[in-house]
Amino acid sequence: MHTSRFRTAIAGGAVLALAVATSGCHNLDFSDRYAEGEIDIFDNLFAVSVPDEQRAVTVGYLGAVYFTEDGGDTWRKGETDTLESLYSVSMADALHGWAVGQSGTILRTDDGGKTWSRQPNLKEDEGAHLFGVYAIDSQTAWVVGEWGSRVLTRDGGHSWVDQSLTITFDHPQFVWLDPRDQEKVRTGEKVYEDVGLNSVFCLPNEPERCWIVGEFGYIFYSDDQGETWVPGEIVGDIRIEPIRFGHNQIEIPADDAKRLAEFANQVEDATHLNIVIEAFVSNQEIVEFGSTDDPYPLFDIVSARIGEARAILEDAGVLSDRFRLPSKPPWDYDDFLEADPTFLQRYIDGRRAEEPILRVGVIQNPYLYTVRFRDTENGLIAGLGGVVLRSEDGGRTWKYRTMERKQALFSVRTFGERAIAVGEKGFVTFSTDGGSTWAPPNDGDFPTVFTFMRDLDFEGEHRLGLIVGQEGMVLRSRDRGATWSQVLPPKSRRRGA
Repeated sequence: MHTSRFRTAIAGGAVLALAVATSGCHNLDFSDRYAEGEIDIFDNLFAVSVPDEQRAVTVGYLGAVYFTEDGGDTWRKGETDTLESLYSVSMADALHGWAVGQSGTILRTDDGGKTWSRQPNLKEDEGAHLFGVYAIDSQTAWVVGEWGSRVLTRDGGHSWVDQSLTITFDHPQFVWLDPRDQEKVRTGEKVYEDVGLNSVFCLPNEPERCWIVGEFGYIFYSDDQGETWVPGEIVGDIRIEPIRFGHNQIEIPADDAKRLAEFANQVEDATHLNIVIEAFVSNQEIVEFGSTDDPYPLFDIVSARIGEARAILEDAGVLSDRFRLPSKPPWDYDDFLEADPTFLQRYIDGRRAEEPILRVGVIQNPYLYTVRFRDTENGLIAGLGGVVLRSEDGGRTWKYRTMERKQALFSVRTFGERAIAVGEKGFVTFSTDGGSTWAPPNDGDFPTVFTFMRDLDFEGEHRLGLIVGQEGMVLRSRDRGATWSQVLPPKSRRRGA
């Protein structure tokens, strides 16, 4: 299993902190200088859960946990006995909840966040980072994370059922596995998809309705509390009709080249969209050029048609790293035949069509951080590059909403027609029409923030809301998200105070 981007970032930060702490000529004093439960270091906070108007829990870097029992007026540190960073927290009620994080860490609290106990699980053994948790009730919770991790408990966390995304023999990723993992698939061993799942959410009043999102535009919805999961679809308005070729024709006709250039102009600035180019050949071309004894003439045709399209798109301004080429020829097919004798024939059959055509389109694969629904039909997703997606059909289809800024939006919450999204570099945006349109806060309604805001949450009636982020920052609203003020760190501990 390779090192994930998230693990690299955290590990790098830890190494840097250690280097600073151990360098220099002065002795460092790590002795306790604060009363038990006092917050001595305001760590970066990654998640918050608000079960009612008085209680809330937030978690973050190096196992940090803060909790409040007075609506955010005062905060104390919880006891976790871990230095693993915690990326998500979810309280089923005022007392019971879970936090998850690095290296398969799953913690449970039964006293409102004061103390936490580690729960052994499969992902801990595998070392997979866990990015999202949702507590349906005190006994039931979903957890998601890297390597397609998707696990469920129905007994308070005493046991966890693994429903992670795995690669089967007919999975598109199978041909790109190394020979050892391919053999594992053939013998029935688990090989996980290389995809991070970042957020899971179920409707509080209808917990059979659940959603999961992650990187590469992964979206799933369930109508049976996760017994089955169905992929959602991001609907885009950028389309191009297939390009048709004559027999053994390589060059793209002038009218089609013009259409390709116009398509490139549409997608050039939509950097969250990648471009898929897929070539198909006719039966006649397969018979004439696609012998399994010598498939290279057919490979040449497929490769040349793809190359023609790439050249036109690149000349029009699309960067080459945005291209995805699922039909590119396997020039090294001999390397696969011994372990997989049907590999070449499957490739050729997958390129077969009634006529030679080239399909060019967009892959809807934004990096998605958080999903939330206000009812069974209306939901929002926040993602990288200022992406907000909106669904009005329960998560079956999604459409992009326009943002003025392109910084990451890490978290979104929606209630009634109001919605709030927060992200990096102080990015905050509001909607008053269910997420159709978005605008920055009015002057005086939101404090000036230059650092990241990683998560936000409201209690069930939405009277109390909290936002958490960098260096222990906690913002609070007591008027359904209309206005916000900073409560942590205290003014005496803020930078520049």
